[in-house]
Amino acid sequence: MDREEAELPFDRRFRLALRRHRAPISVTVLAVGFLLTILALGAFSPLANSAPFNTINRSTDTAQANYNLVFVIVGPILIILGGYLSGSYFAARRRFDHLMVTKSKAEFLRNIPELEDLLWDLTPEDQIRYDDKLAQLRLRR
Repeated sequence: MDREEAELPFDRRFRLALRRHRAPISVTVLAVGFLLTILALGAFSPLANSAPFNTINRSTDTAQANYNLVFVIVGPILIILGGYLSGSYFAARRRFDHLMVTKSKAEFLRNIPELEDLLWDLTPEDQIRYDDKLAQLRLRR
């Protein structure tokens, strides 16, 4: 963490970190959602009698609480959330890379509104790439 970033308030640093690590976070949310859904399916299907699910179910179905019921609710929600986050990030990444390839100043000028919209879904490094491209084409924004 550089000195300028260390002086920022915690909430600002947290949002910057979330934006910087958007792809790994979205893929992790999706993977955790799949894991919880698989555990829920293993608890409430005939798979409950198989070796790995039998052991896991003994740990998650305790006398105080049945965590398998939580997995049934939270798992699909995380799959939907992670799928949306991952899909929107990778679609924006693909479109941004496609629009940044242009060598034509006129075509780049036509695409500036879309590029700036896409930057909301991308990382700060992409903002730097965009600013470098503006400087390369001698454009002011």
